[in-house]
Amino acid sequence: MEEILNQVILGNTVANYGIVLAIILFVFFIRRFLSKQLAAGLFRLIKHWSPQISQHEFVELLLRPIEYFLLLTAFIMASNHLVFPEELNITLYNRPSGPYRLQDLTQLLLKVTFCLTVIWIVLRLIDFIALILEKKADLTEDKTDNQFIVFFRDFFKAIIIILGSMVVIHILFGKELVEKLVAGLGIGAAALALAAKESIENLIGSFIIFSDKPFRVGDFVKVDSFQGTVEKIGLRSTRIRTLEKTFVTVPNKKMVDSVLDNLSLRTQQRVAIKMELAADTPAASVTLVVKDIHAFLAGHRDVEPGFSVNFFDFSKDSFVLQIIYMTNILDGNRYLQLREEVNLAAAGIMEQHGVRLAMKTDTPPAA
Repeated sequence: MEEILNQVILGNTVANYGIVLAIILFVFFIRRFLSKQLAAGLFRLIKHWSPQISQHEFVELLLRPIEYFLLLTAFIMASNHLVFPEELNITLYNRPSGPYRLQDLTQLLLKVTFCLTVIWIVLRLIDFIALILEKKADLTEDKTDNQFIVFFRDFFKAIIIILGSMVVIHILFGKELVEKLVAGLGIGAAALALAAKESIENLIGSFIIFSDKPFRVGDFVKVDSFQGTVEKIGLRSTRIRTLEKTFVTVPNKKMVDSVLDNLSLRTQQRVAIKMELAADTPAASVTLVVKDIHAFLAGHRDVEPGFSVNFFDFSKDSFVLQIIYMTNILDGNRYLQLREEVNLAAAGIMEQHGVRLAMKTDTPPAA
């Protein structure tokens, strides 16, 4: 048995292979338990920040990345007991500093994988912090705070990804390339700004939206030809659910530069109606119609004071009455119901006084 364990295969004894395999298998089978315990321990350190978040939510966020982290760490630590087989350490290519071998590639891949796992964990921690803030923001009626949290969550995750990419580039190509990239950013900053001009403008527009707050998530807005409810304000664009239930993406620059009507902030709605009466309607009947419609509006609880009903204009074909009133009803269905009540009342008053609407007559030209 001892001879078998001391037998050398590819530069390492069978005993060393067994130790490495045992360590990796041991960590593999208990990785879920260890990950939950580590996540639970970390949760106990920070749970006082937000009592609203359960331990289960936190563990679910970090469970998978911690599992990969543990497995990778166990593999790196266990592989220190092994010597890379010289038979397999072939030269991939020659470089000025020396040959680049398979062992170098293996170590490089391990470093990159380890770095990506750490980045993954940091991104999940950002998600957890955002979750804490969202729970607190849900306690307020203002939904802008929720979108503000989503915005900065994506912003910081983008920064972590950029920094992580720089670290990966450093691992893959060395610090010389990173220094050149940093120097190149200074030299090519103008070109980069021109190339990303619209993206930068949209990013600045998003900051203006959150600082100036011309609208918030959930507001009903009208910008250019689009009209609908704001569902999300992102780093680059704002998403609007239109009346046709389509999902429109509008660049933030356009949301800032265009004339935007926030219909959710209006306090009243204005109604303007023009009624064209037949030209042969007696003046006394017109006066009675105007008077009765005025009396109806004056007695309606949803019509604000200051309305007007007047004999607005006339032509050879019709007498034009104009009705203008304001209402504090903002709900769409109730608003339509009010308009229907007023229109039916006006039609009834006209019928009561024997007044009819003007009829359009197309008289053919004389031969």
